[in-house]
Amino acid sequence: MLEILWYALSFVVTLGILVAFHEFGHFWVARRCGVKVLTFSIGFGRPVWQRKAKDGTVYQVSIIPLGGYVRMLDERVDDVPDALKGVSFNAQSVYKRFAIVAAGPIANFVLAVAVLWLMFGVGVPTVKPVVGEVEPDSIAEEAGIQKGSEILYIDDVETYDWQQVQLGLMSAIGNEQTTITLRTTDQEEVTRVLNIENWQFDPETESTFGSLGISVYQPEVYTVLARVEADSPAALAGLKEGDDVLAIDGQRIDDWRSLQQRIAESPGALLDVLVLRDGEKTTVPVKIGERDTENGVIGYLGVAPKTDALPEGYVYNHQYGVFSGLLKGAEKTWELMVVSVKMIGKLLTGDVSVKNLAGPLSIAEGAGVSASNGFVYFLSFLALLSVNLGIINLLPLPVLDGGHLMFYCIEWLKGKPVSERVQDICYRIGGMLVFALMALAISNDIIRFAF
Repeated sequence: MLEILWYALSFVVTLGILVAFHEFGHFWVARRCGVKVLTFSIGFGRPVWQRKAKDGTVYQVSIIPLGGYVRMLDERVDDVPDALKGVSFNAQSVYKRFAIVAAGPIANFVLAVAVLWLMFGVGVPTVKPVVGEVEPDSIAEEAGIQKGSEILYIDDVETYDWQQVQLGLMSAIGNEQTTITLRTTDQEEVTRVLNIENWQFDPETESTFGSLGISVYQPEVYTVLARVEADSPAALAGLKEGDDVLAIDGQRIDDWRSLQQRIAESPGALLDVLVLRDGEKTTVPVKIGERDTENGVIGYLGVAPKTDALPEGYVYNHQYGVFSGLLKGAEKTWELMVVSVKMIGKLLTGDVSVKNLAGPLSIAEGAGVSASNGFVYFLSFLALLSVNLGIINLLPLPVLDGGHLMFYCIEWLKGKPVSERVQDICYRIGGMLVFALMALAISNDIIRFAF
């Protein structure tokens, strides 16, 4: 229940920030163009908070947090006295109206740059994208990718972490091939071409790089005990640091995962643990402890394994200075914009399944998870959503900002506005298309979470 509340709160905060910036873009440019703004609202429906400024603009927060709006004086919907006709929206030149409408999506792109600037200024704990195991007969193996290589670029996307690898591969979906630049264990830069013409990728069950046969590098983990916690079941039974676990109740232990599984499925059990200690085999009776988890009671021992050291610089803080961070934020925003446009195009051509469309439940989950992981991860998620909101609003559908901009472009070319009858028909068609997309996204959410 607490998790659901956290997701809901994260969703409201995230959407509130995005909508506030988007609508403020419309509001700010409208005021600079001399248009009278009647209402600035975050959310729809009945206001839960409202304040009227001296200039007559009503600022409010409404009960349904799924968007917002800026209502401007407009002769098409308002009775405008002659004295105020000059400050109505419809009385402005096509250039001013274009600027006012375009300002919303542009504000989202500016927000993404600012958020990423802050994120890179704070610093992002980062793991280098070093290849772990490469599955036999996989696309990665056929391309000659080797274990231990560091992924530097996917086509023209710089891959300084696994999120960037995911971004680059998502951009390549639907292509016949993609080029990966790697740094081998011999510190040599090489390129490999992956044949992805028949690449099958299910985002519900696997990562992009996992579906290609690439796993994240993990240091070798041994069955030797590197640490035994004080007062733990292991310590009480007499297990010691340096013990190499060979078998449990006569069952051979070949790797640490097997040991973990055996312990987890034996809460409260008395097990004979065979270890190699100082060159001699010793059997130690151990009473396995019990621990409550979301999935029920599991057993625990209270030990940690010996592992190989991580490669130098494998984990680092990805951080930039003030000016370089701003440039990096702008570069990252542009990358996200390009990938978003490509993904929309691939949805239209069928290269990407419509099952990938996410609705409010998925967004809420993403907001909650990113916020739980830390401030910088929430900033990254916020920037991604802000870019997507800006791109989607620029689609040439009449009920979106892009649809209005399309009408203004036609008006500029023809020298006169598109007739209200044609606009009305287009608005109806656009509304149905947007509603259908929303219904599809919500149904995807329901299937994803219910099943």
